[in-house]
Amino acid sequence: MVAQVIDGKAFAAKVRAQVADQVAKLKEENGITPGLAVVLVGEDPASQVYVRSKGKQTVEVGMNSYEHKLDADTSEDDLLALIDKLNNDPAVHGILVQLPLPKHLNEDLVINSIDPAKDVDGFHISNVGLLGTGQKSMVPCTPLGCLMMLRDYHGSLSGMDAVVIGRSNIVGKPMAQLLLGDSCTVTIAHSRTKDLPDVVRRADIVVAAVGRPEMVPGDWIKEGATVIDVGINRIERDGKNKLVGDVDYASAAERAGAITPVPGGVGPMTIACLLANTLTACCRSNGLPEPEGLTA
Repeated sequence: MVAQVIDGKAFAAKVRAQVADQVAKLKEENGITPGLAVVLVGEDPASQVYVRSKGKQTVEVGMNSYEHKLDADTSEDDLLALIDKLNNDPAVHGILVQLPLPKHLNEDLVINSIDPAKDVDGFHISNVGLLGTGQKSMVPCTPLGCLMMLRDYHGSLSGMDAVVIGRSNIVGKPMAQLLLGDSCTVTIAHSRTKDLPDVVRRADIVVAAVGRPEMVPGDWIKEGATVIDVGINRIERDGKNKLVGDVDYASAAERAGAITPVPGGVGPMTIACLLANTLTACCRSNGLPEPEGLTA
């Protein structure tokens, strides 16, 4: 068996096209333009690249992009004052504070100061609680992207055995909640899980999100299973830098029915889902129907 490659880059382009179509419709029919505000504190190079990409794609789908770049030594009070201003700005429908923050800033305090309705990253404690109890919430972008790709490939996920490897607040836990919401039988596995290979071998769906390069070999994968590899790890091989996932792609692709590559799998979906979340937040705040096919 040679696995079908789930092309996240192509899927993300499709999602962005859907968002662009619905943004154009919002403008034409309601005179509303969704707005996304991104706050960057400091000059972390990776964060700068990511913020630029977010701003570019926001404008490309017809939304308003508001970028706020603050010095690394910005005080917590000043950052919270900016967030309060954005919370009260009717032109801003989504607020994202780029992580990680400088060490003198309390990330939990900052994230929880965002209006939950504008929390397009889905990290606010209220959104975490709403997701965990099966209520309408803003959903973290990476798990949402994974869910979209799984639904697209399988149609219904009902009754499938799913193993999520990793228990982070950003991916592992919300991913498990989303799969439960689609009626999967879900196991969250992690570094302390006993007989991890046997646990993974039971799964129809494997979502790997641990941040350890190629820790999941092909012989852990059930024949025909769907593998979603969230990991992005930079390693050196044969004297060259290379990006690899948490799954050993070559061996897993020989057993899986479908698999996401790294790069080009889950990664492109994260920003696409950020745009989808901003559109959803805009529709909700204006009492309009939510965009079809772009929510959990």
